[in-house]
Amino acid sequence: MFDFGIIPPAMFVGMVIFMLYGFPVAFSLAAVGLFFAIIGIATGHFSEAFLQALPLRFFGIVSNDLLLAIPFFTFMGAILERCGLAEDLLEGMGKLFGRIPGGLAYAVILVGAVLGAITGTVAASVITMGVISLPIMLRYGYSPRLATGVIAASGTITQVIPPSLVLVVLADQLGKSVGDMYLGAIGPSILQVAIFMLYILTLSIVKPSSVPPLPKDVRGDFTWALLFRVLAGMVPSIVLIFLVLGTIFMGLATPTEAGALGVVGAMVLAAMNRRLTWPLVQQAMRSTMHITSMVVMILIGSTCFSLVFQGMDGSRWIEHMLSGIPGGPVGFLIFVNIFIFVLAFFLDFFEIAFIVIPMLAPVASALGIDLIWFGVLICVNMQTSFMHPPFGFALFYLRSIASRDVKTSDIYMGALPWVGMQLILVAIVIFWPQSVTYWLDKGPQVDPNSIKIEVPGFGNNGLSLPPMSAPGGASPQIPGLTLPPMNGLPEQPPASAPPDLSKPPEIK
Repeated sequence: MFDFGIIPPAMFVGMVIFMLYGFPVAFSLAAVGLFFAIIGIATGHFSEAFLQALPLRFFGIVSNDLLLAIPFFTFMGAILERCGLAEDLLEGMGKLFGRIPGGLAYAVILVGAVLGAITGTVAASVITMGVISLPIMLRYGYSPRLATGVIAASGTITQVIPPSLVLVVLADQLGKSVGDMYLGAIGPSILQVAIFMLYILTLSIVKPSSVPPLPKDVRGDFTWALLFRVLAGMVPSIVLIFLVLGTIFMGLATPTEAGALGVVGAMVLAAMNRRLTWPLVQQAMRSTMHITSMVVMILIGSTCFSLVFQGMDGSRWIEHMLSGIPGGPVGFLIFVNIFIFVLAFFLDFFEIAFIVIPMLAPVASALGIDLIWFGVLICVNMQTSFMHPPFGFALFYLRSIASRDVKTSDIYMGALPWVGMQLILVAIVIFWPQSVTYWLDKGPQVDPNSIKIEVPGFGNNGLSLPPMSAPGGASPQIPGLTLPPMNGLPEQPPASAPPDLSKPPEIK
């Protein structure tokens, strides 16, 4: 463990102590990095030449075009949070599915998936669905644990469904394309929704009283007008999803450009719902400014820490420890996911992405693990950070809008089955990599052994080359063409006799 010195382990422990003490993460990381840089310079374990790269790294952060996608997606989600789209979707789908057992839960899961695809923010999804759906579910016989659990879990699907901010950050930290990360996340997103809906289906069969259908006087009759109303709420969402994701997948726009298109689409939807007001735009801009500033400051602090950590051979220390884990790549992935699951009790996804991922990515690459698969797997794991009690942010959001009749213990206990289902998805992605890599465009696959080069015009039915030697070892002769001898240099014409310099030149 100490083959690379005591300073790298001490840096890691110091970082954990600072953050557990409650200091802001960005400043804690920068302070720990610079403090150990001074110690390393004084003890001869660190060269001050590394610090000359800090200004260049800071400039690289603020000039990174990819990170511009974060404020665009954040602003888009803040606009959509208040434009009334979620309310229309929940009301329409609730009436559409309300006639079957568990219909309200199905509606919440599907609307959570749609909101995840157009907003990318957990807070917007959980708060919106909690305000609208929680009172209705409690009123018509759903238990508080089931109702709060399905709302919180459906909101956290946002972390996996593109255009998730987590995927943007992970793509930047892993040095991979955001479009590839989005494509890789499609399979796990579909699996997560399917697992949640399968759980509700099982409950409706085993214990139908826990997921009763809506009364007929509430849901109304199934009419074409109801179906048209649901479709009218879905079509603008589908158009916006195409603007954001379709243009990226088709190569028509970069993630930053797609985010800008999404902002325009969100403002158009808000205007269509007659909710595009100046106070709404101000609130969205303020929320975007806070999140973007937090991300940039954490990036700057993590850059200070990682530069000093690498200068102290910390990356080699991490690789030395983790590459020897039994089980090879699978053992490494199991250990990493347990480690991140525990860290998620104390850190949010931005902090994990900026601090831990740069340490783990080189080890994953050295073990031959596809970094897109690795990044999507970490994203699936980090969605549990919003759900597991007592520190899950989705549970905090739900507690803030739930009535006093809903106990905090019910919210926490209701979250546990859904955390288990999220961990089932983690296991599926580990042992079934094709759930991620199937969607990636790997280009044409060619076996080099099957390549056969044929030159047209030669052979039995075409031209043929002359023999390489003539009878008697002479060079082959072709009419109209004189070839040099094959066993020596070309014959040179005899040299002329040198001039007689004892006589004057003869003029003719």
